[in-house]
Amino acid sequence: MPVDSFLALLTFAFVSSISPGPNNVMLLASGVNFGFWRTVPHMFGIAAGFGSLLLCVGFGLGALLTSFPALSIVLKLLGGSYLLYLAWRIAMSRSIGETGTETGSSPMTFVAAAAFQWVNPKAWMMAITAMTVYSNPNAPYLSVFLIAAAFVVVNFPSVSTWVGFGTMLRSFLEDPVRLKWFNIAMGSLLALTIVPMLR
Repeated sequence: MPVDSFLALLTFAFVSSISPGPNNVMLLASGVNFGFWRTVPHMFGIAAGFGSLLLCVGFGLGALLTSFPALSIVLKLLGGSYLLYLAWRIAMSRSIGETGTETGSSPMTFVAAAAFQWVNPKAWMMAITAMTVYSNPNAPYLSVFLIAAAFVVVNFPSVSTWVGFGTMLRSFLEDPVRLKWFNIAMGSLLALTIVPMLR
């Protein structure tokens, strides 16, 4: 891959990773409710899950979805349902948890965050776009691995920004009323990320 193409890929990966979407809304809420360090497994889970999704899309899963539109519809239904469930959980959270037992909830685990990428509509859009635009038919395997590597490299700084912002808001949101409305707003925003799927 030429250097200018790789730099363009890094730019696309960074902009699409740091822009608002289901992952970043959940990370912001997790930063507020659980702090930075308890959200680290969630962050690494996103990188692992999205990296594996990119590899699978690059090696033929994207073409399979294009060939069988019914699979895409099933994916949208599963992803939309799970997003609504997560949005409800965030919206109903009422206290900042230092431990998972205090609030009856806990931050998303590594495995859950990795699995979520497979039903995350924004992740699928990013993966298919990246593979369509940046893969090289003359070096298909190498280009797929380079694309996945580029996203993994920019992922942690991107998601850390959202968690860090949430962590900075913790002291302001220790007030139960403010926290209640913050979580309701985050849950509503997460639910609204479903709207682009409906088009």
